Amino acid sequence: MKVKKEEKCELVAAMGIIGNKWNLLITWHLRDHKLRFTELQKRMYNVNPKTITKHLRDLENYKIIEREVFPEVPPRVEYSLTKSGTALIPVLESITDWASEYMGFDLEKYKNSS
Repeated sequence: MKVKKEEKCELVAAMGIIGNKWNLLITWHLRDHKLRFTELQKRMYNVNPKTITKHLRDLENYKIIEREVFPEVPPRVEYSLTKSGTALIPVLESITDWASEYMGFDLEKYKNSS
């Protein structure tokens, strides 16, 4: 979903940016530290690299993440959250808290097992 500058509803505009599971998942994985593509791919084991690349580009265009390229051989690229991306983390934490309560999911038990 593309976000139109003239969008009148804030919720619709936000959903255009974060309204798919891959953008949310990438943002969530970057919440604590920078990750290289391969590290991100390992955490998203059931997603093909082409899909991850597309969503990384989308998030970079939306200024949710930034991509840092290091001039090395072989080239090294790291992804991290921007200020806007970091501001999104409390929202995602609220969503996971709500989902945990709604589904009766013991989040602490899950955190301790991983």
